[in-house]
Amino acid sequence: MRALSSSQLLDAWEKGRNQMPVQQALILLSASFPETPVDSLAKLNIGQRDAYLLTLRELAFGPRYTGVTSCPECGERLEMEFLTDDIRVALEEGEENSHTEHTLIVEDYDVRFRLPDSFDLNAISNQKDISEAEKQLLERCLLEIRHNDKMVSPEQLENKVIGAVVEKMAQMDPQSDVQLAISCLSCSHKWLAVFDIVTFFWSEINTWAYRRLNDVHALALAYGWTEADILAMTPSRRQLYLEMVRHE
Repeated sequence: MRALSSSQLLDAWEKGRNQMPVQQALILLSASFPETPVDSLAKLNIGQRDAYLLTLRELAFGPRYTGVTSCPECGERLEMEFLTDDIRVALEEGEENSHTEHTLIVEDYDVRFRLPDSFDLNAISNQKDISEAEKQLLERCLLEIRHNDKMVSPEQLENKVIGAVVEKMAQMDPQSDVQLAISCLSCSHKWLAVFDIVTFFWSEINTWAYRRLNDVHALALAYGWTEADILAMTPSRRQLYLEMVRHE
């Protein structure tokens, strides 16, 4: 895995700015793993994918996260701050490159399944009904179901079996479902908020890209330098030139 230069990060942003989050994640990973086929990256479990994105985000912008949310009880705006290590889940040995089949026995049901990957998320990305999307996602990950040694379809699964499989998936891939414990200082309401590294990271990249392109525009007009020359500068040197331009 390699850190992305300013130019590489801008290239990734340009490719992904009008794409869905699942494609944006793969574009970023492809830039960071240039020797790895995109299909291999797409087969990463979602938790594995997100773990790489956490590392890439730390290389790009550092370990500290800041954000704003609203209390669902009283509407108070709250500032959040945490570190990468606060939301990183340690992978077990041998897990990092796994895309294997798993088995779960629930009463008389023997279920073989795998964990969701980016291909699965892409397949349901246009589904507006959340319940239907979850159903389709689960069905894609169910490989074989036997009930009393007879093959059965996903539609024949009892709700308690479905619940057990979904719970097992969550236990096996905890990085894919990061939730932040938040407490409102105004009304003391407490809740869990889902944290999605893809949308958070891409929002930061989008803000950064517009700011950096504005810098390029200002310095190119002032000195006639190329975009490549300006992006290759260290941040401190580029900032010094920008301050001189603004004070002319």
